[in-house]
Amino acid sequence: MSVERWSTAQVETLAPDAASIKAGRGLSAPLSWSATGRLDDILWGQCRGYQVCVDLTGPAYRCSCPSRKIPCKHALGLLLLWADTGVATAPAPDFAREWQAARAAKATAKPRSAATPDPAAAAKRAEQRAERVAGGMTELRRWLDDQIRQGLAGAQRAGHQPFEAMAARLVDAQAPTAASAVRRLGTVAGIGPHWADRLLGELALLRLLVTGYDRLAELPPELAATVRTRIGFPVATEDVLAGPHVTDRWQVLGQVEVDDGALTTRRTWLRGSRGRFALILSFAAPGQPLTSDLVPGTEFRGELAFYPGAAPLRALVASRDSAAEPFSAPDGAATITDALLSYSVTVAAEPWRFDAPVLLSGVTPSDDGWLVDSTGAALPLAPGHSEPWWLLAAAGGRPATVAGEWSPAGLRPLAAWADGGFVAAGPPMPTAGAPRRPELPPELLAAALVGTNRRPWSGDSPLLDTAAVALTRRRAGVQPATTGHPAVAAAPVETTAPLPGPAGARLMRILGEGVPGGAQLAQELLSQWLAAARELGAHVPPVALPALLDAGRRNSIIRPALAQVAGARGVWLAGMRDEWRWLRDEAQSPSPAAAFDWQTGSSGERLGHLTALRATDPGGARELVESTWSRDSSDDRARFIAALATGLSMADDPFLERALDDRRKEVREAALELLRRLPGSGLRDRMAQRARAAVRRERRVIGSDRLIVTPPGELDPGLRRDGVASTPARGTGVSAWLLEEIVAGAPLDTWSDPATMLRLARGNDWESPLLHGWAKAAVAQEEVAWATILLNEVSGTLRESVRWDLHLVLPAAELGRLAADALRREDPMANRLLAIHPGRWPDELSVAVLETIAHRARNDRHSWQLGELCRAAALAMPPAYADLVGRLALQLDQEPADASRVRPVADLARTLTFRQEMFDELTT
Repeated sequence: MSVERWSTAQVETLAPDAASIKAGRGLSAPLSWSATGRLDDILWGQCRGYQVCVDLTGPAYRCSCPSRKIPCKHALGLLLLWADTGVATAPAPDFAREWQAARAAKATAKPRSAATPDPAAAAKRAEQRAERVAGGMTELRRWLDDQIRQGLAGAQRAGHQPFEAMAARLVDAQAPTAASAVRRLGTVAGIGPHWADRLLGELALLRLLVTGYDRLAELPPELAATVRTRIGFPVATEDVLAGPHVTDRWQVLGQVEVDDGALTTRRTWLRGSRGRFALILSFAAPGQPLTSDLVPGTEFRGELAFYPGAAPLRALVASRDSAAEPFSAPDGAATITDALLSYSVTVAAEPWRFDAPVLLSGVTPSDDGWLVDSTGAALPLAPGHSEPWWLLAAAGGRPATVAGEWSPAGLRPLAAWADGGFVAAGPPMPTAGAPRRPELPPELLAAALVGTNRRPWSGDSPLLDTAAVALTRRRAGVQPATTGHPAVAAAPVETTAPLPGPAGARLMRILGEGVPGGAQLAQELLSQWLAAARELGAHVPPVALPALLDAGRRNSIIRPALAQVAGARGVWLAGMRDEWRWLRDEAQSPSPAAAFDWQTGSSGERLGHLTALRATDPGGARELVESTWSRDSSDDRARFIAALATGLSMADDPFLERALDDRRKEVREAALELLRRLPGSGLRDRMAQRARAAVRRERRVIGSDRLIVTPPGELDPGLRRDGVASTPARGTGVSAWLLEEIVAGAPLDTWSDPATMLRLARGNDWESPLLHGWAKAAVAQEEVAWATILLNEVSGTLRESVRWDLHLVLPAAELGRLAADALRREDPMANRLLAIHPGRWPDELSVAVLETIAHRARNDRHSWQLGELCRAAALAMPPAYADLVGRLALQLDQEPADASRVRPVADLARTLTFRQEMFDELTT
């Protein structure tokens, strides 16, 4: 049977916990597996001696490792490998064939007959439990009546203790589900808005449950089963599976996990092709994994067995007749009105049900936390889900199919299908949802608050009975809103092509920190991915936009590249949230359109237009900047000046000179940076004149020439305007500092060749400020010759910060040579050189690093040094070295080496492989 490959996200939903996902990702590279393959619907692989099998029709798992987690990290790694790149086609080994045969035999084997229970003993136990429950229900009735007679205002003052006491009594009476309902009331009394309305409603439903139990023999069998379940009578799994089965094609719509501290519950909603919903529940104790065999967004053919009830939703998977396969859109989505009608039928049949599944067709979010369909009907989103950025990004404000749970608190989305793709709902966020309104009539609430002892109830039925009817009618009769919630305007159509599908999936892995090395490397890998992706001129998958915009909010360095790949939808989405509006400033127009209006364009559009126009009409571009200079913000003024670097010429000098008098420091600094780089600028001429006045070469007939140094005595306004800092470096006098700053600002062609100037400065009283000034000038003017000779001749006399800045001027190849030499000499400076090396390492440096890694893995006493070196190499070593590093990791694994030394090398191999695949996806 051919099974379509699952997505990485679908595989990750199978993991029992976050640690298993991380460990599985670490084993998802081909280098981690000595052999892999597929036998029909069985994936198999061999990983470090362990034999791993996964049955895709289950999914079911087998691994020879000792882990108690299901699935273990090896099974997850095999599934992730299959989802990412597929598995090899090697012949299946014996262990895979034997497991396949064992599963087939188990599926066809007849169940072993259980021992025949003693009917008399079973009847006696049932009679005894019925007596206990009856006593508990009688006591619960009296307690409920007491609450109403005394008034709910007293419950607010008493706190949760009375509810705990009654719940304990119900536990003793073997009515655990009713006990849980009573215990929850303690978290309602006196807490939050409309607490009295919610408390009265829950008390009324409990009173209805007691009444139902009193009349259990008179109720229809389905309703009687619901009452028994709500009280806490167990229903054996064997009895459910022995009942009728419903055969259908079942689509897994979504999952919700709830952790109440004592138990983790996963609710998985399914829908059959004939329109029936089903709820699969799984439970786990704290710290224990949940069973993960149903993948949202997939479908299978099989049989379900439903628990008995008036509105049967809970079910068990009795059998599966096909493997799970993704589907493009669910069947049977309805309008909001029809979905609420189905909810009404469910509540009318089972009044104790608070929520029920809905599948909505063609809905769009509004800007105030509602979903609106094509008829104009609207439903509020539940608190925590009222800002559905995941849905806005995926659908772009266009109609989508949404699965969710509807309750009086609002709609809790589970998933959506947009543009033929499945999108899981984002996690709840702390936001204010639609305010919950009272559900009961005011006269009922007033009487309940005061108590019927003080204000007798004059209705035809007891107050709690009346409240139960009113609450059920209110919930069953819910109607959608029809006005006041317009849908958001749709996002503009993209003008660029989408990125290749594998590249988009890779981005989602990076954003989810599903990368080798975890969060430590995820940010750097994201930066590398964005830098490579922007060259394609395409846009990212829409579902990635919320996480990507959040990443840009936290890290301004990646914003320019991110703006190039966010697309029109990214800009549209950023306009809806203040924290993302930075994207609108970064997003630039692609070309200097003739009709572009400089006066009305956004900051990003103006910057893009200016940058493009500087390439063809530098003067016209500068005139645009000057036309709105007085009205622009300081941030925009600084950005526009920086854009003048394109096509910079002496024609820009007068404008940049005026910018030196700007009131904002960032604007002045941007102008200074350009003027220092502009040959012939007034700034450079002034600094050259000051330097020649302060440092004069005296030529002597007898003896060597010497430098006569006369530093300025004070920082005058002219020096301050031209960028001379007023605060000296630590340990430097004022005169020495001013001399250093003047020399740093002067063009280096003011002086003779660097070798001559260093010779003349040697032994001079002002040697230090002269050397530091020339070094800073070399950095600012990017003069490689000066930087090289300064580092070779006087490196030890320079302040550390200046010395390391000089290294940044060196060509990458030279810097790599220095780092390689330092590594071979075991010079501690090597790590610093590696850290400042720009871009990918050259081969000479990569080979030196690989040799050092091999040596440290076998000989170093401290593994942290090896780990630091491997982390640096993971981001800068060319990915083509992945195979060599992988071979080294295998060699170390087979040697009697400490595992803590093998792990960093294996992680390095996985990261290099990850980067190689990442770049391949962005270049094909």
